[in-house]
Amino acid sequence: MTRRTEWPGADAGAGPGPENAAESADGSSGTVPGAGFGEGAGRRSRSRSRSSGSPSSSRAGKGEPRDPVEQARAICLRLLTGTPRTRKQLADALRKREIPDEAAEEVLSRFEDVGLIDDAAFADAWVESRHHGRGLARRALVRELRTKGVDSAVIDEAVGQLDPEQEEDTARELVARKLRSTRGLDRDKRLRRLAGMLARKGYGEGMALRVVRQALEAEGEDTEGLDEPV
Repeated sequence: MTRRTEWPGADAGAGPGPENAAESADGSSGTVPGAGFGEGAGRRSRSRSRSSGSPSSSRAGKGEPRDPVEQARAICLRLLTGTPRTRKQLADALRKREIPDEAAEEVLSRFEDVGLIDDAAFADAWVESRHHGRGLARRALVRELRTKGVDSAVIDEAVGQLDPEQEEDTARELVARKLRSTRGLDRDKRLRRLAGMLARKGYGEGMALRVVRQALEAEGEDTEGLDEPV
């Protein structure tokens, strides 16, 4: 008895899985390249490949796209499975695989139309994850999003979620976690190590020195002469 493999949460009327979204992306109702990753689908594909010795049947059994547009769709679906990506990341991947520009543009634009590519949502999620997970400040987040090809206006809106007070609170938490490992060092070394850690995460010099100085004072260190930059 052949088991039917479905995407989690999918039903007959609407499918949240990538293959259903991709079907609406090109308006076709045929098999989506790269779809059907289940065990049953794999057995059927292997069975068809063994039953026919012709090259065309073999290619069909492997699910190889027939034209550049289908190839681009398959590549994008594979890259988007489980990992959101920006339009530029996908465009770079298609260019690396020598997909013609016209086919790449057609697929990328259609994926944007149906919501499979959403740079604004990507940027929002990136800021939330990287700030709370890694403690990155706005400056570092902006650099990272730029390298991923996100538009400047979209970046500004995403990092606008963080206000200076929230950034400073996060900086204090980072210093508090690192402070213990610096005990035993002289004051200036502790200052450089802690302030350098914050600088690498994108915090400005003024905020970094202020937060570190206050943390050292709380431990009884003499911070006279550790003036903040003007």
